Amino acid sequence: MKTTSRSLLISAALLLLTAAGAHAHVIPGDVRSFGSGFAHPLSGLDHILAMVAVGLWAAQLGGRARWLVPASFVGVMALGGALAMAGLRVPFTEEGIMLSLLVFGILVAVAARFPLAASMAIVGLFAFFHGHSHGTEMSANAVGYAYGAGFMLATVGLQACGIGTADLLQPVKVPVVRWAGAAIAVAGVCLWVF
Repeated sequence: MKTTSRSLLISAALLLLTAAGAHAHVIPGDVRSFGSGFAHPLSGLDHILAMVAVGLWAAQLGGRARWLVPASFVGVMALGGALAMAGLRVPFTEEGIMLSLLVFGILVAVAARFPLAASMAIVGLFAFFHGHSHGTEMSANAVGYAYGAGFMLATVGLQACGIGTADLLQPVKVPVVRWAGAAIAVAGVCLWVF
């Protein structure tokens, strides 16, 4: 158990250290395929932290929220992406993404408990901004369904990392998941300011 937890934490740290910062999500020359859609959420620290935070919070909520909260994020994110690809422009998208880090981080740090519908609505609100960002950064000659499937699959994978991390750390007496939430909130503020 200790070796697995240590390996997971080292892998997560390396992933975070190698990710590009906020506003740097597009892989040059390829923004039209499944691969570029899959890489998009993995190429920005803001997206990585937000998706992992959703998974951490869903694990803290437990029960049906464990799956419905992440699923609502993915569904609304897909809607935001589709609307952006259709030409809808929403102001303050990047600010909404940065605010999501602060809010999600705080929710995890305090282990907030809301009714299931409210929890789904909270993540859904911010999911729209994440999806809109994905959709606006897609090129006009992209294959929308392939790109969308890529960023949705990567999102699910990052959320699953959050759920899995919370599950691995649950037996630990120290509130590491809550500390991770606080770190995500601080990272959100830092990415927003810098």
